[in-house]
Amino acid sequence: MTANPPPGSPRTGPSQIWPTEVKLRRDRAALIVSFDNGERYELPAEYLRVKSPSAEVQGHSPDERKTVPGKRNVMVLEVHPIGNYAVRLVFDDMHSTGIFSWDYFLELGRNYGANWQSYLDELAVKGLSREPAGSPKGR
Repeated sequence: MTANPPPGSPRTGPSQIWPTEVKLRRDRAALIVSFDNGERYELPAEYLRVKSPSAEVQGHSPDERKTVPGKRNVMVLEVHPIGNYAVRLVFDDMHSTGIFSWDYFLELGRNYGANWQSYLDELAVKGLSREPAGSPKGR
């Protein structure tokens, strides 16, 4: 899917950077997002799922944010455009309420290392696992 703004429309958002392509990898395990400034990120489905901007994950305040375990093997099933500013991802665990804006993809890509390490640290502190419930490693 290409994500170009309609001709003559102003770019909105703090970054003023626009995606040129949003592509679901063939194995559905990652989304590739390319931007018009040359930045390109391959964002794993698990990372996108646990960092979903949905209220289910983020809550309505920082105190309500949840650490989502058991998503090591999650896949993205569908990518739905939302206007010209975002996409809604549908994951194979049926989570589909997060609206991923272009700026949020940029933030996720630029801060992947720190975000991922923070997630792994949260899992460890809370005694949670990346493995799905019921799998030998997830028990």
